[in-house]
Amino acid sequence: MRSTTDQDRDVFVDTLHAAFGRFPETPAEDGGGVWWAALEMDRNLLAVTAEGRPVGTAGAYSFELTLPGETLVPVAGVTAVGVLPSHRRQGVLSAMMRHQLTELRARGEAMSVLLASEALIYRRFGYGPATYTQRVTVPRHRGAFAGLRGGEADAAPAGTVEVLRRAECGDLLEEIYDRYRRTQPGALSRPPRWWASGAGQPPIAPASRYAAVHRDPTGVPDGYASYLIGEGQTLTVDETITANDTSFTALARFVLNHDLVDKVVFKHVPPGHPLRWQLTDFRAGEVAGDTDWLWVRLLDIPRALTARGWFTDGELVLDVTDPFLDEHDRYLLTIQNGKADCTPTDRAPDLTLDVSDLGSIYLGGTTPSTLVRAGHIRPHHPNAAHLADTLFRGDREPHCLHWF
Repeated sequence: MRSTTDQDRDVFVDTLHAAFGRFPETPAEDGGGVWWAALEMDRNLLAVTAEGRPVGTAGAYSFELTLPGETLVPVAGVTAVGVLPSHRRQGVLSAMMRHQLTELRARGEAMSVLLASEALIYRRFGYGPATYTQRVTVPRHRGAFAGLRGGEADAAPAGTVEVLRRAECGDLLEEIYDRYRRTQPGALSRPPRWWASGAGQPPIAPASRYAAVHRDPTGVPDGYASYLIGEGQTLTVDETITANDTSFTALARFVLNHDLVDKVVFKHVPPGHPLRWQLTDFRAGEVAGDTDWLWVRLLDIPRALTARGWFTDGELVLDVTDPFLDEHDRYLLTIQNGKADCTPTDRAPDLTLDVSDLGSIYLGGTTPSTLVRAGHIRPHHPNAAHLADTLFRGDREPHCLHWF
């Protein structure tokens, strides 16, 4: 294993693409507009043979993650993980992941996150799915909104919507997203270099898109929907970023009323979102693509548990195993007045769980009782699962739509 520098960028990118059997896309003339434009080369690893030939890659971004209680913490966003087909199942991936986790701990990071290309890969390295997302498709002719508060059907929303081209409003989208992610549990920051280099996916990437920008009654921008009309007269919304339900409703109504459109696809909607309930025809909102998104891996359990906000007082003893790093610890989690204390203990455990399962319940998007019923978590008394559900619940459903 060796760390990379800026001089290794081309080798790193070529090796990663070869691992996935693809070729790099052509960069824009200014060097931006490709996903790897935001790579932090001082955080990446190359696995090389004895002869120095690169056969594997692993990288990390520097993000902030919003926790329940609107706490912001630095996290490593693990990315660009791949091994050449000629060297798979020979321990290269495990060696890279172990080396990377050691480095992340040395940097003082309490947790890391990733998006899993395959669900079978990362649980064995201690990651657990923690946020979820789904796609909602609505035929335009069935997109009427039901009666709202006060009994007025399809009442005019407060505020205004303005249509802009992505190329002319990047700074505004960046500002709106940054305000949104600071209050949304599970959301990741989008560092300025991402927007400046056009890395990632639309609307960060400079691909042609329209942005419907919502402003509240005082003129303050508080939401946007990035969209494009494609084949089959389908309007696809990349993401809807809003500060509140009012701005979301206004933007949803805007795209659902768009002329010359047969259907609208909302690509990223959190489970439990009220959109389908807002429609006159509940069945008009067809849910598909229900999947995991952000996976969480705790590296310093006491620091991670004391960082987030809590909403019910109580105590819980967690017996946590970490097979990948060969660790086994027991912690007393004490919560009082929204703050937690987490210390080693010899007390009898309430729950025994894997570190990957602790990552899944950490943001409040997966209930401990679900994992008890699935056979992942072992309760040690009848009330343990209910107690854990009560303590780990969040203030809002965690959701992440940043791609990295």
